[in-house]
Amino acid sequence: MRVVSLVPSLTEAVASTLPGLLVGATDWCTHPAGLDVPRVGGTKYPDLDRVRALRPDLVLLNVEENRREDADALAAAGVPVRATYPRTVDEALTELADLLTELGAPAEPDWLVAARRAWAALPADAAPRPAVVPVWRRPWVVLGRDTFAGDVLRRLGVTNRYADHPERYPRPTLDELRGRAPELVVLPDEPYRFTATDGPEAFPGTPCALVSGRHLTWYGPSLAEAPALLAAQLAAPVTHPAG
Repeated sequence: MRVVSLVPSLTEAVASTLPGLLVGATDWCTHPAGLDVPRVGGTKYPDLDRVRALRPDLVLLNVEENRREDADALAAAGVPVRATYPRTVDEALTELADLLTELGAPAEPDWLVAARRAWAALPADAAPRPAVVPVWRRPWVVLGRDTFAGDVLRRLGVTNRYADHPERYPRPTLDELRGRAPELVVLPDEPYRFTATDGPEAFPGTPCALVSGRHLTWYGPSLAEAPALLAAQLAAPVTHPAG
């Protein structure tokens, strides 16, 4: 089977488990390190001619990561596509297991077994911390309802102030964000690269946790490391001085 992945986390999952299957990936597929396959452009605007030229038996997509029109164009050209759409950790673990089985994995890979154990071992009584979770600025975009990253944080004791918002990715003003009175601001380094000098200054006096965007939003081998790494990052916020 020849597989092209347009989803960075699925690229890592397939390359780490069944490396001989992957014949193409996006420019944003940075893991595993040293991945040597033809590149087909970005996740939002892949070069579909290049994808078709690789003669894939299957193209991997994600409902949130990729555009519906690209999936439709590939299907219309006779290229089989497989889309994932996990919105919780449990859904991600199940979808990964199902996908790898369909691709021919004889058993669950060690990293998936480790991920199941890591998430099952989390304490159930973590003290909730009300938070807002920006994923972009200029304009500000935050996690809203029904997102994979939101479930990751929920399991780590973070209560998203926008979890009941009608939109999955609301665009509040900065004044509105501050008005939610978060006890914590969670700032990932992707898709927007928040840093100690780009982000916390917008929330003076409020602790800001700088976290790994890959471990917060990717569903693949990083899931095994995510609980411990994110918990440590959430426990070591930085605070920009007020006034």
